[in-house]
Amino acid sequence: MKKYKIYFLLFTIFSNTLISQNLADKKVLVVWGGWDGHKPELFANHVENWLIKEKADYKIINGLDAYDNYDELIKYDLIIQSVTMDEISKKQEENLVKAVLNGVGIAGAHGGLVDSFRKNTNYQFMIGGQFVAHPGGMIKHKVKILDDELTIGLSDFDILSEQYYMHYDPSVKIIAETKFGGEVYPWIKDVIMPVAWKKMYGKGKVFFISIGHDPDEFMVYKDGWELLKRGVIWALR
Repeated sequence: MKKYKIYFLLFTIFSNTLISQNLADKKVLVVWGGWDGHKPELFANHVENWLIKEKADYKIINGLDAYDNYDELIKYDLIIQSVTMDEISKKQEENLVKAVLNGVGIAGAHGGLVDSFRKNTNYQFMIGGQFVAHPGGMIKHKVKILDDELTIGLSDFDILSEQYYMHYDPSVKIIAETKFGGEVYPWIKDVIMPVAWKKMYGKGKVFFISIGHDPDEFMVYKDGWELLKRGVIWALR
């Protein structure tokens, strides 16, 4: 048993080291905007601090002008988006969806990815889901970590955040989940809902995690932050 634990620890350390090296010199676009309640600039700041440490070649843009030019978008290896309840033009949506379809990865958290553009079903189809409710608002709930290459060494954790109820694509690969109580809506008692998923969209990879109503949650709940970082790297072209 001790020998197994040592091997597991070494494998985990090796896996984490390997993942942390992959961002060097990768072209990353960080896009933030929309509703201020989700503090998208703060999210972008946390991500920027990490990208600097990882020596990524990154650019940060406030607003959806970032999606105006397909020829520029396709140059990136990854888009990290934090935009909630905004309105995207038809051309911007087409450019973004086409870029991901052709290999640019996209990743994000909370409403910054699954509640970005409520009128745009092509975007929602690409991401794999859409926020519809957070019963009880900010509540304590458990995040259960599932077996996956991205979750090795991570543990279940309790968090105070919005517990997202979503309509989601059954083809997504769920790698973390949560169970609802029936305190607010008795009919959803024991419903299990994804907290994090990964999926393909054409040649592009999509990663999403639902925690992060306040981006500082990622600084408090370290396994949540680690999962986000691993998902971002996994989504790279």
